[in-house]
Amino acid sequence: MDYLTATANKKYLMYISQNYSYAILRPLQAQILAHGGEVRWFLAGNEVNPDFLDDDEQRLHTISDVRSWHPDITYIPGNIVPSFIPGKKVAVFHGFNSEKRSSEGNHGHFAIRGCYDLYCTQGPNTTTRFKELAQQHGFFKVVETGWPTLDPLFTDTQANPYESDDPRPTLLICSTFSKKLSLAPKLYKQIKHFSLQGKWRILMQFHPKMPQEWVEKYKALNNENLTFIETDNVLPLLKAADVMLCDTSSVLLMFLLLRKPVVTFCNQKPLPHLLDVTEADKVEAAIEHALTKPNKLMQSIEDYCLELHPYTDGKSSQRVLNAANEFLHKKEKLKPKPLNLFRNLKMRKEFNFWGW
Repeated sequence: MDYLTATANKKYLMYISQNYSYAILRPLQAQILAHGGEVRWFLAGNEVNPDFLDDDEQRLHTISDVRSWHPDITYIPGNIVPSFIPGKKVAVFHGFNSEKRSSEGNHGHFAIRGCYDLYCTQGPNTTTRFKELAQQHGFFKVVETGWPTLDPLFTDTQANPYESDDPRPTLLICSTFSKKLSLAPKLYKQIKHFSLQGKWRILMQFHPKMPQEWVEKYKALNNENLTFIETDNVLPLLKAADVMLCDTSSVLLMFLLLRKPVVTFCNQKPLPHLLDVTEADKVEAAIEHALTKPNKLMQSIEDYCLELHPYTDGKSSQRVLNAANEFLHKKEKLKPKPLNLFRNLKMRKEFNFWGW
């Protein structure tokens, strides 16, 4: 059944704590507004910059403001949300399951923290596990929808500021922030060499939690061959590049969905859809090989994408909105969520909120 029409006159809160969450939720916001719903934003913590809000986006500044507005549904791309935030709480994820640990079990991407009523999953390789966990716990529901973040990846036809008429191949370098996993400290000499060599047009973008020391070092490499970019929306960068060099950051999975090859450095779980290298002096040859788009690699990428995120219609936001509205409409009987007393006390202190 189509529950999109049920959006009219309902209230939807976007609860975010990182700058990259703007891009995750904006395609969903567009669908809510197009179907007659209201949207407000709540910025939790000091790691999200209010300057990234657009002029026509409305912010609620305090928990009291949120509770007075009383959203019907709260969307969260993070790991936790306070129980005293109103509305059915819907997890939409801040990234893909990048499998940074060799065996995560119920940790990492599959951690159940007792915050959510509904999980909107991205594809079969996560839906199956979340549905098992839903059966086990009984206090949340799971619907596979695809990821709203990616809708513009498949539908946006606006001019891309990172496209260029430069005839050289474009290499996008991305890195996670973890000292153990990040390529930034390990490949600095190689990347500096690439920036001087001029064989490729290089774009660089780091996780927002990357230590400032490394951000500054790589910014200093800026020249006609390398551009370091700080942005809250990585999608145009993904579309502009031919090949990615990465480590374990989940952004590499978004790049794969464009059916483009990724070279990884010391990935924790190298698989056939990645070209993984563990020695710095072999990175350049791996990038050159990736640029040839070898048949076996490209078929592995295709097979993996169908498990990761099979939706290329740009309508994942509609499915997420429909799933949340249906959940609200049907009022399904679920077990009570865990009380999480210590976490909620901690969050009350964090937000200085002691009301009911």
